[in-house]
Amino acid sequence: MARRGKRYEEAAKLVDRTRLYDPEEAVRLVKAVARAKFDETVEAALRLAVDPKHADQVVRGTVVLPHGTGRAVRVLVFAKGDKAKEAEAAGADYVGAEDLIQRIQQEGWTEFDVAVATPDLMGQVGRLGRILGPRGLMPNPKAGTVTFDVGRAVREIKAGKIEFRVDKAGIVHAPIGKASFSEQALLENFAALLDAVVRARPAAVKGQYIRSIALSPTMGPSVRVDPARAVALAAGRAA
Repeated sequence: MARRGKRYEEAAKLVDRTRLYDPEEAVRLVKAVARAKFDETVEAALRLAVDPKHADQVVRGTVVLPHGTGRAVRVLVFAKGDKAKEAEAAGADYVGAEDLIQRIQQEGWTEFDVAVATPDLMGQVGRLGRILGPRGLMPNPKAGTVTFDVGRAVREIKAGKIEFRVDKAGIVHAPIGKASFSEQALLENFAALLDAVVRARPAAVKGQYIRSIALSPTMGPSVRVDPARAVALAAGRAA
């Protein structure tokens, strides 16, 4: 295993690897161990008791983080006519139809973070699957990115809407903000994510659903969170 840098090693001394921290303590500690020279992203990793190989155990969904992600999101919208104007008015960064499709096909251009499309254009946008699919950029009805309500979709994404999906190892990775966020903002974003993941629980899953949780900054050590306390926090927020 490669040796970690001195900054990481010093930060790691603050974390007790044997402890499961309360969410409030974990957030405080993650801010303390974020020591890079840039504003690190704080990510949550939730290990779930699911087997993603089974279609009825795939966990995915969307959530609007109350305090956003802390980064500017570049939104592309495939739309025509009035829907294109609606997308532009909502703040979309790129709006078009055949012109954008052609640019992506011919140049492999993917300088955007989220793509939205009106349903009538999905026949053409679908041809971009081999380019956009592996990058997680393909518009999807389940994520709310295939819709005629493009104005609302763009506004929600700009406000902090993120998509989450369990990976092959049964883990959901998602950003909950930046290290510069206040503890309260990170905690509220974390609770919102957790609530959404709990609501997305497959009916086929019995017993304990969330096996473990960890929070970590981009360049720092992870902090383990008590799953029971975290779920209680999310339930309290949703109540």
